[in-house]
Amino acid sequence: MNLDFSGKTVVVCGSTQGIGFAAALEFAINKANVVLLARNEDKLKLALQQLSNNGQQKHCYLTADFSDPNQLIETIDSYLEKGGDCHILVNNTGGPKGGPIIDADISEFQSAFTQHLICNHILVQKLSPKMKQNKYGRIINVISTSVKQPLPNLGVSNTIRGAVASWSKTLATELAPFNITVNNVLPGATNTIRLQSIAETKASKTNETVEAVFKEMAAESPMGRIAQADEIANAIVFLASPAASYINGINVPVDGGRTKSL
Repeated sequence: MNLDFSGKTVVVCGSTQGIGFAAALEFAINKANVVLLARNEDKLKLALQQLSNNGQQKHCYLTADFSDPNQLIETIDSYLEKGGDCHILVNNTGGPKGGPIIDADISEFQSAFTQHLICNHILVQKLSPKMKQNKYGRIINVISTSVKQPLPNLGVSNTIRGAVASWSKTLATELAPFNITVNNVLPGATNTIRLQSIAETKASKTNETVEAVFKEMAAESPMGRIAQADEIANAIVFLASPAASYINGINVPVDGGRTKSL
């Protein structure tokens, strides 16, 4: 299989930690030019230093807060005006806070919709013309298994993730004639800062220890453990590669078999 990204540029969102950072590392190992995109410049600089480079790769970072779509537009416009390129886009944004949907404030839905769907859409509108020029495009959206099976106490996330999945499927049809594929990776419980936060919140409400909550999460998977971020990254990189040229418009759960539906 061809997993060589020489000469190709990938923009990875949320790339200073967790799944986004793991994906950026893997793309760099496979010779891509990596553009890190996140809101914290100090963390971006640190992440940039950790990317492997064969001497010909051109890595850089962009700073934008997804709570401010106008800032994102300015950042991407500036990048493109300076000659920035894009073959691959990884949309990856930290999920909304947990809680029952009945208790969610309207502002939580608005904020999540902006950060996940609106900003994803801005990036696709801005970067897909480059993919068309290059005659190669891959858009991978990191969402959640909740698009197949809603998760308890993640009401806002369940709702917004579903919207992103439907948006993605529509894009897959529209962009396919340009050799641009659009697919979703659906991580199960993954060892990230966000999962730690979810576990801490649940533990405080149930009077359990965080360790006990993690054991419960692990037990939900037939494999009896939670995922590591690099295991999700491997799926992302495969879908971005030439080897996945005819895979389009699908959801790929990476959850050890936890999701009950096909």
